[in-house]
Amino acid sequence: MATLAELRVQIDAVDDEIVRLFEERVRLGGEVGDYKIRNGMKIFDRQREQEKLKDVTDKASTEFNKKGVRELFEQLMAMSRKVQYRKLVEAGALGRLPFIGVDALDTSNARVVFPGTEGAYSQSAMQYYFGDKCNSFYVRTFRDAMEAIEEGAADFAVLPIENSTAGAVDEMYDLLVEFENYIVGETIIPIVHTLAGLPGTKLSDVERVYSKGVALMQASRFLDGHSGWQQISVANTAIAAKKIMEEQDKRQTAVCSAYAAKIHGLEVIADNINDDPNNSTRFIVVTNQKIFLKDAKKISICFEVPHESGSLYQLLSHFIYNDLNMTKIESRPVEGRSWEYRFFVDFEGNLAQPAVKNAIRGLREESRRLRILGNY
Repeated sequence: MATLAELRVQIDAVDDEIVRLFEERVRLGGEVGDYKIRNGMKIFDRQREQEKLKDVTDKASTEFNKKGVRELFEQLMAMSRKVQYRKLVEAGALGRLPFIGVDALDTSNARVVFPGTEGAYSQSAMQYYFGDKCNSFYVRTFRDAMEAIEEGAADFAVLPIENSTAGAVDEMYDLLVEFENYIVGETIIPIVHTLAGLPGTKLSDVERVYSKGVALMQASRFLDGHSGWQQISVANTAIAAKKIMEEQDKRQTAVCSAYAAKIHGLEVIADNINDDPNNSTRFIVVTNQKIFLKDAKKISICFEVPHESGSLYQLLSHFIYNDLNMTKIESRPVEGRSWEYRFFVDFEGNLAQPAVKNAIRGLREESRRLRILGNY
């Protein structure tokens, strides 16, 4: 029986041969890529790969080895595709992505829309990004804002996409898919909730609390300490404040910002009632133009994956191979197709970079319905 040292020598010899054969396979894969580029063929041939996987799997002697061989060759073929995508970049065959790089956003005469009403957190985010003198108007819902920029009534919209405690704003992800609008900027602002009511209102007067559902959740510890209060969800925190002033009922209060309370003539009854003192929301700036800032550093995309084992893993490998740092991934159900999902990914990069073009080409070939949501 061989000693451990002798077995390791034999393994090293096999490994050396594997490396030699791997490099030979990569070379041949590159030649295949050259042929496909010359003849205008697609890099990814799903049918050919499935036939190849069946062939090599059938040659393995045990069920364990069959699974291992299949996994090995899936990786070999994925690596071969990446080499071929890189050749496309080097040959200039990737073409231009349908986005125009600009030095700065044209905001001089821009009209900006935000959801809610005066005093909404989205208004604060808008003013932080565009300045408090910008030409703006508000609409009731996120959808209304997306429609306003799609139709040209506004040049930009400022919309919430993620909260540090509540997570993703699911509706916004769905709207980004539905509308032909694109992210060109982002800003993050702190969220500080207060309980506000009509002037002179005391805690003992309160029976009902109105606010956006997420805001009620973010102040749940404070609100749950008053079990007799009825919590009622409305479209927006500032809309809740406006409702309290309009209805002139001291039994009613709103969870909103101190600014919204002031704008709508309310008095702060309890300040800073957040569960998390570091609560903040990320807002995106959206337009209907396919543009990106030339110094943009983050890209958002979405795609669907084939409903089969390993498909998401294979797609995410394009980020690793091209040294791109993925910063976020979210999933949303695909409407009308039970148990199938659309993935939203944020990663660092710029659309002008070859590595980004390479990754996007691979993702486009191997996924379903890839969309670039913006570079900002």
